[in-house]
Amino acid sequence: MMVSYRLYWTLWMFSCFGQYLGQDLQFPESANGVVGGSVVLAPDNPPSTSILIAQWFFATTPIIAVGSGVATVNPAYEGRISFDSNTLALTLQNLRLSDSGIYRLTLQTSAGETLAGETSLQVFENVSNVRLIGPEEPLIEGESSANITSEGTGTITSVQWMKDNSPLSPSNSIIFSPDNRSVSISPVQRSDSGEYQCTYTNPVSSGTAKLDLIINYGPEDVFIKGQDVVDLGVRVSLSCSANSEPSASFRWKFNETDTNVTTDTFTIDETDFTHSGDYDCTAWNSVTNRNASQRHALLVKVGGGGGGLTTGAIVGIVIGVLVAFSGICGLIVYLIKTKKIPMLNKEQKGQGSGAQSRQEPDSHYEEMTDIQKTRGDGAVRAKSESTIYVNFSYEENEYENVKH
Repeated sequence: MMVSYRLYWTLWMFSCFGQYLGQDLQFPESANGVVGGSVVLAPDNPPSTSILIAQWFFATTPIIAVGSGVATVNPAYEGRISFDSNTLALTLQNLRLSDSGIYRLTLQTSAGETLAGETSLQVFENVSNVRLIGPEEPLIEGESSANITSEGTGTITSVQWMKDNSPLSPSNSIIFSPDNRSVSISPVQRSDSGEYQCTYTNPVSSGTAKLDLIINYGPEDVFIKGQDVVDLGVRVSLSCSANSEPSASFRWKFNETDTNVTTDTFTIDETDFTHSGDYDCTAWNSVTNRNASQRHALLVKVGGGGGGLTTGAIVGIVIGVLVAFSGICGLIVYLIKTKKIPMLNKEQKGQGSGAQSRQEPDSHYEEMTDIQKTRGDGAVRAKSESTIYVNFSYEENEYENVKH
């Protein structure tokens, strides 16, 4: 049953006077609500004595007054509120943004006490429709800039950015807008690739949007994997790789001639000697429009069971042989010049048919004959065609005849 408006206003005047008499009722610091939802406001310490009059106010506007079991409701709140006389709780329904503010409860007890207390309510719109808008053109490392902008509806009290589930912090290349709703990265690096998240929050709701950012780079670090030396008649595969985003395409050349092989693997089913040479792999990135190459030398040799010598080992062996040969030749020359090797004297044979059949013995033979005579060795031996004289040089300058 509703009391008359005259009584209502009387209670209102009395309660307004009572608002300033005390602050004895304790409330939580604040309450939060969402548009269209409901909230309950109640004191933590309702009095133990009976209540004669209880009134709730929004700022200075009365909401409801209850006395002697009769409730008087402000027409502006009809159908939106309820009151619990036991807990003194006020329930607000179908909340609006305009319901945010200060709420006050005043009580008149049977003991003649006037008690009062207040709390606050903040009503929020739910966060919704959060999304991220990123660059549409391909991003190239070291050249491009990326701007990511967030959008959403509802009451936004905070904006938080994450990258790959870790907080995104400002740096020399990462700059946030004053309202924190957009971020700029310039220039982009490959480390900037990843999943970006932006979360809008308020005390009653939140919304998150995600965006994948891809930074294109390369190719670089081109590498060819395969054998350097192989046996004749075996199968050989050379594999080419490169660090690139997106994945690089490949082209092979053999001795500077295009092979028309465009896969990452170059295969020779059965080697022969014509397969020895230089194999070039060129990696190409269609987005960055960059390329890089690597060369691999292959030597095909006659098989000998088990891997063959490397190119370096073969070159080493050849150089060693040449050095040894040169040393031997030098030793021979040295021995000859220092007369450590005896000189062989031969009879010079005539080459004519009858004019010069023989030459006379050389001076060394004459000296040997004289020496024999001087020593008294006996009869002088006659020179014959079957006798060959060899001259050895000794420190004593003596000669001996060797006769065969």
